[in-house]
Amino acid sequence: MKSRVDFQQQRFKAVFFDLGNTLMYFNGYWPDVYARSYLALTAELLRRGYALEEKAFLREFSERINAYYQQRDLNCIEHTSEHVLRSLLLERGYASARDDDLLPVLDAMYAVSQQHWNVEEDAHTCLTQLKQAGLRLGLISNAAYARDAQRLVDKAGIRPYLEQILISADVGLRKPHEQIFRQALDAWQIAPQEAVMVGDSLAADIVGANQLGMASVWITRRVPNAEQMTIPSAGQPDARVNSLLALADLLVQPAPRVQE
Repeated sequence: MKSRVDFQQQRFKAVFFDLGNTLMYFNGYWPDVYARSYLALTAELLRRGYALEEKAFLREFSERINAYYQQRDLNCIEHTSEHVLRSLLLERGYASARDDDLLPVLDAMYAVSQQHWNVEEDAHTCLTQLKQAGLRLGLISNAAYARDAQRLVDKAGIRPYLEQILISADVGLRKPHEQIFRQALDAWQIAPQEAVMVGDSLAADIVGANQLGMASVWITRRVPNAEQMTIPSAGQPDARVNSLLALADLLVQPAPRVQE
């Protein structure tokens, strides 16, 4: 399918990035990380005096959070992991669980996975080049816990490049819902055609950008079997790259040669 966008001719004002598997990569084994993170959450609750039966609570929290993860991809509503935890504790008789208890508990859970996220080695170079080219840079990330995403931004050292950070846990909606993209565009008062969305997820990043008329770039280096994937028309990217350096080459036009 022919791209809707001529990247050599069109002049953009802004580039929005996904976070996980785009600017950062994960080097752990998710089943093990999930198990250890839920154990850390439960241990922190017990340490704070919540009278819970450890094994039963671990099992039920795991079931609830996994059901939430599945449902949110169907309806694009981000209720947050805090909501899941608070609801479960309410059923256990803790109607007045306080933020100063719950947030450190969730911090303990997400600290396990944060250890396994690392910034892509070409992220800073790419972001520097785009910034120097006059492009405004933002982040649109699907995440169940906003504090986790913010900490990953700081771990990657990319906050100085980003003028805007939108996280689904704060917005209440997930990509590809068009409202999270509209909010990003409206904040800078730019039209969809003036912005590019870069991400690894066809279903979230590319479909979301396409339906609003933003240019879409699919970064494939963390996508298994990307070349063999059958892509529906709604998820066809305007361009695909296998690195952030290739993205910079795509978006930063060389300066015109001066004739002597």
